[in-house]
Amino acid sequence: MSDAVVPHPAKPNAQAARFGTGWLKRALDSDMFYSFRRSKMTMVATAVTALFFLLALFASQLSVQNPFDPAQLQLMNSRISPLWTADGQSPFLLGTDEQGRDVFSAILYGLRVSLVVGVLGMLFAGVLGVTLGLVAGYVGGAVDGLIMRIADVQLTFPAILIALLVNGVAKSVFGNRLDAMSTLAVLVFAIGLSFWVQYARTVRGSVMVEKSKDYVAAAQLIGLPASKIMLRHVLPNTMGPILVIATINLGLAIITEATLSFLGAGMPDTMPSLGTLIRIGNNYLFAGEWWIVAFPGLALAGLILSINLLGDWLRDALNPKLR
Repeated sequence: MSDAVVPHPAKPNAQAARFGTGWLKRALDSDMFYSFRRSKMTMVATAVTALFFLLALFASQLSVQNPFDPAQLQLMNSRISPLWTADGQSPFLLGTDEQGRDVFSAILYGLRVSLVVGVLGMLFAGVLGVTLGLVAGYVGGAVDGLIMRIADVQLTFPAILIALLVNGVAKSVFGNRLDAMSTLAVLVFAIGLSFWVQYARTVRGSVMVEKSKDYVAAAQLIGLPASKIMLRHVLPNTMGPILVIATINLGLAIITEATLSFLGAGMPDTMPSLGTLIRIGNNYLFAGEWWIVAFPGLALAGLILSINLLGDWLRDALNPKLR
C-alpha cells in the first residue's frame, strides 16, 4: 500500500469562510463598487439614507418621549421654541408643537411611519408589477393585451389620484372603523396599486427579449413548467431594471404618503408620519412657530433627495452602455 498522505477535506466552516471571502473580494473588485467609490455624492447619499433608517429603527431609544402616547404629553410644554433660541428649554432640542410633543421625537417616530409605508408600498407594487409583467411577457397573446391595456388606462391618471381614489373608497366602506394600523394598511395598498405599472412594463419588455434565448428553449425542451422557468431562469436576468425602479419608487411612495397625509387622507394625528407633521405645522407657520413645520419638512426633503441620488447612481451603474 502506498504511504501517501491523503489530504483531509476542508471543514465546512473553512469552506464557508473561503466562499464568504471570495464573494466579498468579487464585490470589492466589481464595476459597481468602483463606480460607487468614484462618486462622492453617492457615498454621502448612502450614508444619509442609512442614517435615516437607523434613526427610524432606534427612535424609541433616541427620543425624549413617545409622541404617540398622550400620557407623556403636557400642554404646559406646548409651542416651546428650539433649544438654541432665547425661549428654548431642555430637553426639547427642536422645540415642541401645540400638543407639547417634542418635535425631534415626533420626527423620529414619523420617519419610522413614513419609511414603513414607503417600503411596504414599494414591495407590494414590485411584487404585483413583476408578477403581471412576467405573465404578460412570457404568455403573450390575449393575457398580455389585457394586462397592458389596464396598465395603459392607469397611466392616463396621476399616481396621486389613484391613491386618493383607493383611499377614499376604503374610508367610505369602513368609515370610522379604521384605526391607525388599518389606515397604514390602506395607504400601502393604495400606493402599491399606484406604482405597479412601471414594474410590469419594464419586466414585460425584458421577458420578451429573454424568452427567445437558447437557455429558455432548453428549459422548455426538458419539460420544466412555465412558472419555474419564469422564476428561476427569466426573472434573475431582469433584476437590474427592477432594482432601479424599486429605489426610485421608494422615494415616490414616501412622497405620495406625505402628500396624502398633508391633504388629510393619510395617517391620523395620533400616529403621524412626516406628511402629517408637516400638515399640522403648516397651521402655525404664520403664527411664529416656524419650527413645527420646518424641521419635518427638512427631514422629508433630505430623505427623498438621498434616495433619489442613490436611484440615479444605480440606474447609471447598471446601464451596460455607460460602463
